[in-house]
Amino acid sequence: MKYYHGADRRGAYFEGWYLKHQGAEGEFAVIPAFHRDRRGTESASIQVVTRGAGKLFTFPARSFQAWPDRFQVRVGANWFSQEGLHLELEEPGFSLRGDLRYGPFHPLTSDIMGPFRFAPGLPCVHGVLSMEHRVDGMVSLNGAPCFFSRGKGYAETDRGRSFPSQYLWTQCSWQERQRGSLMLSLARIPLPVGSFTGCIGEICFAGSSYRLATYRGVRIEAWSEAGASIRQGELRLTVEVLDRAPAELMAPERGSMSRVIRESLCARVRYRFWEGERLVFDHEDDRASFEYAGSD
Repeated sequence: MKYYHGADRRGAYFEGWYLKHQGAEGEFAVIPAFHRDRRGTESASIQVVTRGAGKLFTFPARSFQAWPDRFQVRVGANWFSQEGLHLELEEPGFSLRGDLRYGPFHPLTSDIMGPFRFAPGLPCVHGVLSMEHRVDGMVSLNGAPCFFSRGKGYAETDRGRSFPSQYLWTQCSWQERQRGSLMLSLARIPLPVGSFTGCIGEICFAGSSYRLATYRGVRIEAWSEAGASIRQGELRLTVEVLDRAPAELMAPERGSMSRVIRESLCARVRYRFWEGERLVFDHEDDRASFEYAGSD
């Protein structure tokens, strides 16, 4: 697996990594990224996502370094890898400092994009680094300590020119009587003439994994800012958004971080998943991530 693709790219480009952390005392996500706009101007950034708030830190391009053969990214004094992270983010009114250690990543058995990753002209390519891993350590958010002991983490990546014009994304990890994690993304994909709606998703539950994707015959019954409903053979997944606390974030548009989107790090979402007539799980979670952008 290649972890950084930007070294050989020309023109407008972005590549970023989304790292989510959940613990008994709190949750946050960080997104280190590299950008090159249409004029060739390069920069780096780290976005912080907390419950209902987002913060963008910008850096000169020379402060960014990433390795293609392993997940390891440096932005200024901040480091991100499969082993954990180190944060030194501070400016007037906001600070995030500390160190977290990760347990072993749980990657997918195959690329989430399937054959779509080879399609020319895609605005964005998505990848999943870990569906779930352990998080331990402590960070200080605006001076308040937040300890993680046997917390949960999730890691994914995106690269390309722009986020899709319209998309839905949700992610959730839980451990009740049985451990579960899922990721689902629906997006409007442009074609030389017209467009279509594509789907990629993975569900891990009770030791089994399920891939839901357009290239496996998924059928999208409905999708909107209220959730989604999809079918694939005997498999059916519904996502119902019950409550949201969205934060404003910046997203790439032709390589430049100029598009405003709204993401809920801790939405209340109900997920139901069937295999034939059997209800595999009915899970409601108030720490699910949910994002919807664009319109019909």
